[in-house]
Amino acid sequence: MINLKSKTDIEGIRTAGQIVRNVLNELSEITKPGIKTIEYDLTAEKIALSLNATPAFKDYGGFPYSVCVSVNEEVVHGFPSQRRLKEGDIVSLDFGIYYNGYYADAAITVPVGDVGGPALKLINVTEEALNIGISKALIGNTINDISAAIEHFVIQNKYSVVRDFVGHGVGFKLHEDPQVPNYYIETNDVLIKEGLVIAIEPMVNEFSYKVKIKQNKWTVLTKDKSLSAHFEHTVAVTKEGPQILT
Repeated sequence: MINLKSKTDIEGIRTAGQIVRNVLNELSEITKPGIKTIEYDLTAEKIALSLNATPAFKDYGGFPYSVCVSVNEEVVHGFPSQRRLKEGDIVSLDFGIYYNGYYADAAITVPVGDVGGPALKLINVTEEALNIGISKALIGNTINDISAAIEHFVIQNKYSVVRDFVGHGVGFKLHEDPQVPNYYIETNDVLIKEGLVIAIEPMVNEFSYKVKIKQNKWTVLTKDKSLSAHFEHTVAVTKEGPQILT
């Protein structure tokens, strides 16, 4: 069931979303060659708790960390660890919080030091795919309008969109209806209405869309070990158009 949000709800999610944005900005700032990926987790949790916010991912379904840290061929749900990032890596950082009764969720992919042109292009295309998807979050459109626009842009740039994992409703819970795929599904004609709040999150692979899951039962990898990038915003549908809450 889809739970539409009131203006009061949207403002509550926006407040939560600003904490998510502040944390991701800080994580981006500390990204450099040599950083241990566990430092992202420690930093995010410290900031969130100092603001009386609760990291939404920790212990969610058994996930053991506050931030998903996915490096290079890792698509999503990567574990922070003692691993040190190297010059030329790319790292996806996915973070959500619960604050005053509301959830918000966002993700970014950032380069580590100087990265090659192909990696930068993948990052830029994925972020632009998110922006294009957001532009279709309009009253009267369908979820398929978002999905098709993302897929078309990604394929146009000769990349592929992950099919095994999708965006979702968010706000009262971390994951709500409806699902928001990043590819067109003929039967997915869910109508977009005022008050819908969704997390739109294209996951884009350099080559094949096929993925596999590591032995930790969480971390998703590209099957062909090619690079993957991930961007996400929590977005509210309003009469004035889509509003990015993160």
